[in-house]
Amino acid sequence: MTRLVLLDSTPVGMLVHTREQVRTPVERWIGELASSSVVVLPEIILYEVRRELLRLDAAGSLRLLDALPSQFLYAPVTTSILLGASELWAQSRRRGRPTSGTRDLDIDVILAATAQDIVADSNDQAVVATRNIRHLSQFVDARLWDSIAP
Repeated sequence: MTRLVLLDSTPVGMLVHTREQVRTPVERWIGELASSSVVVLPEIILYEVRRELLRLDAAGSLRLLDALPSQFLYAPVTTSILLGASELWAQSRRRGRPTSGTRDLDIDVILAATAQDIVADSNDQAVVATRNIRHLSQFVDARLWDSIAP
């Protein structure tokens, strides 16, 4: 059984920060994690981080972001993921626990559906490395990124 660790926007944002002291803790954590787990970069998280870096006109961080897909297992958004995300979106609203506004692009459900999709036909385990446990944990195993031990 393989453990897949999907990166949410907080660790990815730290990885592409231009200040080395911000990058170092997450780089060290990922380096240690890589010996026991497969680190996954979901495409939807690239979108989420990229749009903010573009808004900030953060060219240096955008260059670092562009290099990330080749460093990790890349999980593109697929039709299967979007279908799963729409189910999660509807479930959370029926339970009265929405993860975003009705008209928002709900990145959390797309990320959760990505985690579910990549382990659907395997014995693998997926955990989302995040700072947003409250929203994500209703769908998948979600933990504070720096609490996930290698």
